[in-house]
Amino acid sequence: MNQDLPLDQVRTLLAVVDEGTFEAAAAALHVTPSAVSQRVKALEQRTGRVLLLRTKPVRPTESGEVLVRLARQTARLARDAYAELGLSGAGEPTRVSVAVNADSLATWFLGALTRVPDEARLRFELHREDEDHTAALLRQGLVMAAVTSSPDPVPGCSVRALGRMRYLPCASPEFIDRYLDGPLHDVLTRAPVMAFDRRDDFQDGFVRGLLGGRGAASSARHYVPTSEGFAEGVAAGMGWGMVPEAQADPLLRTGRLRLLAPDRPVDVPLYWQQWKLDSPALATVADAVLTAAAGALRR
Repeated sequence: MNQDLPLDQVRTLLAVVDEGTFEAAAAALHVTPSAVSQRVKALEQRTGRVLLLRTKPVRPTESGEVLVRLARQTARLARDAYAELGLSGAGEPTRVSVAVNADSLATWFLGALTRVPDEARLRFELHREDEDHTAALLRQGLVMAAVTSSPDPVPGCSVRALGRMRYLPCASPEFIDRYLDGPLHDVLTRAPVMAFDRRDDFQDGFVRGLLGGRGAASSARHYVPTSEGFAEGVAAGMGWGMVPEAQADPLLRTGRLRLLAPDRPVDVPLYWQQWKLDSPALATVADAVLTAAAGALRR
């Protein structure tokens, strides 16, 4: 197989993935849908792999994700090169896409972005996703960098440790008065519990820790898919939950929250993964994120 991949075919693949259909990609590229289809088929023949699932919207296969990532990285390098050469378009702000978990976004991450100097002329596109799943967005080529719980680098990415985000098992005083009438592990298997969404098993993991690896939190659950709403729901007495230390501290000081198990905090290690590119924009963001994390997270 010829190892050279025609950039027009790779960029066409990216356009189809971004636009969702061959017709929309054709409109974005100012060519016919037939030309888009021919380029994608030619690229599939060249690589010997199916690159797209012809669904609505179109989705890349695992092999397609590799080439989508290549296309985005190539575009990033091209923009950086144009900026260094002072060519047309160099004055436009640079867009940097990052995946970040909701709790980091609500507590320390936005402060990190304010450390980026104005002269860098960066604009951010943030994708909110659980820290256990942000690496998938990197793998798919949808973002350039991510805050993730995985120390294992996504192919083509570098990894640096950020620190540990501490979570505290909390409930409101009223909730504790109503439900805390026996051993904690028994109470937490039947009392209402907060969860971020249906994929969130953090509270279940805490209960399993109390019970030696078995059991789960109560099936009586409230799903609140924002970090701020989750903490407020716990403080309002809707259920107990694992609240980030930065959000719990002021509520503990005012008495709106109480600790359920003061000696059992849970620390979640976080990592910064980004494309292995010599990109000034990515380097600037990484420096700001690592500096802010050093002051906000536990070591």
